[in-house]
Amino acid sequence: MKQDERTPFVQALRRARMSAYPPGEFVGQESFMRASEIRSLATQAGIAHGESVLDLCCGVAGPGRFITRELGCTYLGVDLSASAIEIARECARDLPCRFEVSRIPPIPPGPFDVVLLFETMLAFPEKETLLKEISGALKPGGRFAFTLEEGLPLAEAERESMPDADTVWLTPLQEMLTRLERVGLVVRWRDDCSRSHLAVADSLIDAFAADAADIAAQIGPRALEELLAAHRLWSNWLREGRVRKFAFVAEKAETPRTSTTTSF
Repeated sequence: MKQDERTPFVQALRRARMSAYPPGEFVGQESFMRASEIRSLATQAGIAHGESVLDLCCGVAGPGRFITRELGCTYLGVDLSASAIEIARECARDLPCRFEVSRIPPIPPGPFDVVLLFETMLAFPEKETLLKEISGALKPGGRFAFTLEEGLPLAEAERESMPDADTVWLTPLQEMLTRLERVGLVVRWRDDCSRSHLAVADSLIDAFAADAADIAAQIGPRALEELLAAHRLWSNWLREGRVRKFAFVAEKAETPRTSTTTSF
């Protein structure tokens, strides 16, 4: 495997990440989602054997590989990072997974039964363009399963304190619901996962701090400090209610403006 920008981070943080999650809850994810939450969201989205799944911003595809192994879907993961995709391919050699390196948007045209976007909605400043493409890539009746960091946009002082603030674009809940409706996606399921993600954030902070010397030796002290600073901010914001975390499943209408009571 080529040693480039993502590989040192994955290797340096793996031990701490494994220790931060409860037993059985770490599946290679780079987020606050537990394995049980990943599976619950996938199940709510109707992912099953033979379903076609597109995973946007998949990273090293820990959740995608877990879903494919558990539920038997066919899977395409897309990410801009070539190094992340290289790791994902290496780890998924025994699974029916495909991967592409690509900027998002655009996204593969599909059609897909399910589109996933885990823990990266906040990275898109222009969300409606993305949502239109996702809706267009879904089959009629297809589902979009995603997580949302909900809250008012960051103030200037908050941006100054947040590492990589140019990738943090919060969205108020009602604004997201309106945008989903405009592109023909109807929310069928929603869950507030703020408390569980706060617990994971705090656990990761403790695990990174406990393994700080080894992590810093691999990625450098500055990168470690930025990692800890970002996690502390998310912890504070989740604790104070500045940000809430939601999981959603939204369904593409079979025909335009048709309502249905189907739920997942």
